[in-house]
Amino acid sequence: MSAHAGTTGSVWRQPAQVWAVAFACVVAFMGIGLVDPILPAIAESLQASPVQTELLFTSYLLVTGLAMLITSWISSRIGAKATLLIGLALIVVFALLCSLSGSVDAIIGFRAGWGLGNALFISTALATIVGAASGGSGAAIVLYEAALGLGIAVGPLLGGVLGEISWRGPFLGVVVLMAIAFVAVLVLLRGPSEKPVPVRLSAPFTALRIPSLAVLAVAALFYNIGFFVLLAFSPFPLGFGAMGIGFTFFGWGVALAITSVWVAPLLLRFMARTTVMLLTLPLLAIDLIAGGIFVENAAALVASIIVGGLLLGVMNTVLTESVMEATDLPRSVASSSYSAVRFLGGAAAPPLAALLWHLYGPTVPYLFAAASVVVAAGTILFGRRALAGIDEREADAAEEAAAMLVGDAA
Repeated sequence: MSAHAGTTGSVWRQPAQVWAVAFACVVAFMGIGLVDPILPAIAESLQASPVQTELLFTSYLLVTGLAMLITSWISSRIGAKATLLIGLALIVVFALLCSLSGSVDAIIGFRAGWGLGNALFISTALATIVGAASGGSGAAIVLYEAALGLGIAVGPLLGGVLGEISWRGPFLGVVVLMAIAFVAVLVLLRGPSEKPVPVRLSAPFTALRIPSLAVLAVAALFYNIGFFVLLAFSPFPLGFGAMGIGFTFFGWGVALAITSVWVAPLLLRFMARTTVMLLTLPLLAIDLIAGGIFVENAAALVASIIVGGLLLGVMNTVLTESVMEATDLPRSVASSSYSAVRFLGGAAAPPLAALLWHLYGPTVPYLFAAASVVVAAGTILFGRRALAGIDEREADAAEEAAAMLVGDAA
């Protein structure tokens, strides 16, 4: 049964507790691109170099990825609701501290704390939606993907609007929205009816010994370099103000959402998962090369960013579904392991791109991203024998929902 099969007309008729968590998901995913429009403003206001400014992504993504190795262990002991609330509270606190900071180094540190809260939240949110949603797990997946797409699209736009007022504005916006989400989850989300089953702390590390999961994790690491060069570096060569950057990445997020929710499932009806990846990754590399060649032309770079969003949406969904089928381990454990490795690529990419820009000009970071995506494609190609199972086995919708806790969130 496909992830998107079995969805009924009741998808949008859900209990209040489901909408509370879905709203919190939207706000959490907004945090991914929220700082994009204000990166140049932060660099100028706080007299920071582009490399320092890009570390705002690195600290956030590095801590998010590493924390995901322990979030399943935590939530299996204290329960989903407590994990969600702790995650939301941490985001509120550290976003507020970011808004009050007077140096880029302080913001880098507070973004790390934000990443910890984000890991606790997003690693638990979908499981909560699945447990409470009506219409089956297929309906829950649609809601989660819709929240993901909406958050990724709206984040840069809101960041642009508030960033026109002050670079502190987007951080304060997150504080308000996440505080509302905290109250909604606290009041509306009922406690679990079953006692959580403890997960071993070593489980995510053990999972990476499985060849199929290891291949996907390595491919995702290099793919994520391309993803975050496009997302985190592009605001600098674009040369736009906060609103211009916000609108550009709003279009990028909408494109990503469309292909993630609708196009990828359609392609998977006709092609194997590895085939879709081996077609999409080279196209993404070509798009990144084009972005690098035409980086001085703002209109061409915007077009490259939007096309990149279309391709990234396909890859996000297909990679996630592949991770679900890669092992016989609990899906949430496997996806946590995979995502921890994947986020390392995202953490490394922004400062490396800024450094390459400083040393060699704005074209080279995109060529570096394209080369990384080619490595990801090569990893899938040469590891295809280990991935044979993901093309043969059908994903169970309930297990798939549990797996999408982490893998589809970045």
